Parts: sequence; C-alpha cells; structure tokens
Amino acid sequence: MSTKCILITGGARSGKSSFAQELALKLGGPVLFVATAVAGDEEMRKRIEEHQRERPPTWELLEVTTHVGRQVSQRISGARVVILDCVTLLVNNILSQYSDKASEQGGSSQIEERLGDEIGDLVECINSAEAGFIIVTNEVGMGLVPANRLGRLYRDLLGRVNQKLAAVADEVYLMVAGLPVRIKPPAVTQQKGYRDAGD
Repeated sequence: MSTKCILITGGARSGKSSFAQELALKLGGPVLFVATAVAGDEEMRKRIEEHQRERPPTWELLEVTTHVGRQVSQRISGARVVILDCVTLLVNNILSQYSDKASEQGGSSQIEERLGDEIGDLVECINSAEAGFIIVTNEVGMGLVPANRLGRLYRDLLGRVNQKLAAVADEVYLMVAGLPVRIKPPAVTQQKGYRDAGD
C-alpha cells in the first residue's frame, strides 16, 4: 500500500464506515478492523451488531477502548490494512475516564495531554507498521455550540485530534451524503478558458 494513512471524516450517517470498508477491499490483503465502540446500552449494542454484519467475516477484529497504538502494534501480525473505526469514540472513551476532572481548573489540560499521548502512540504505530491505515472520525464542530461545558470540551478536543491526524495523513476525505470528497491532496481541476464574444 503506497498510501500510508487515509483519514475519512464527515457527519453522522454520511457513509464514512462504508467508504472505509470499500477502500480496504480495493487495496486487498488481510485486514485488521479496530473497533473503539462500547456497548453502553441496548441501542448502541444493536449499532455495533449492525456494523459487524456489514464487515467481511474474514477480517480480524480488535476491540479496544484506549491505548490503540500499543494494542494494534501487538496484534497487527500479517495485516496489510488496518481500519480504525472510530476516533470519535476513542476521544469519548478517554474523556469519560476524566469526566470528574473536566470541570476542575486545569482539568482540560490534563485530558488534552492524555489525548496527545494517545494520538502520539497511534502515529508512531502507523509510521512503524508495514500496513496501511484507514482512520474514521467525525466532524462535530459544524453545528450548534454545545449547551454545556463538557460538550464544548469534547468538541474542541476532537477537533484538535482531527487536525493532528489530518496533518500526518497522506489522503483526507470528507464524506457528504455518501459521497467522498477528497480534500488532501486537493483534487487537480482544469479550468476551461472562455473567450469573450468579441474575441
């Protein structure tokens, strides 16, 4: 896989996971699917089961909540492609561990430092592994400002994490209504020259 890292972002139900799986199938070879979701309630459990049914049964599954880079390094084995789905829940998992400190002065800095370590380990794993990575995340800063401090903190933290991952990714796609729009590297477009009627 010549492209080392692909980042796919977009809103909820925009087709991110489906596009990630399509890319992995096109690339071919063994796939390690890394799932970060936690079945905290019945609705989430059904969502997880739905995603599982959509994936090829031959793909290896690694379910993790944190320390993704370390655990992928231990399990990557002969995988040619690693799908991480998704960073949105990974950030939520870490924020949940520090939710009692989110309201404290300096608490957000501590959470951001922990997230920095998490993403740093993930980037190190990407750089050292022979496999290519397809990473799924969400855009959560395009709607209304969250009504509470914890919601605003989550939005800000995920936005910063997305920026870090986009900076190291070779390709970045924004999903809009099931359609992938490549934003890195920008698509090359040729502008047609129009001549004035009097020319």
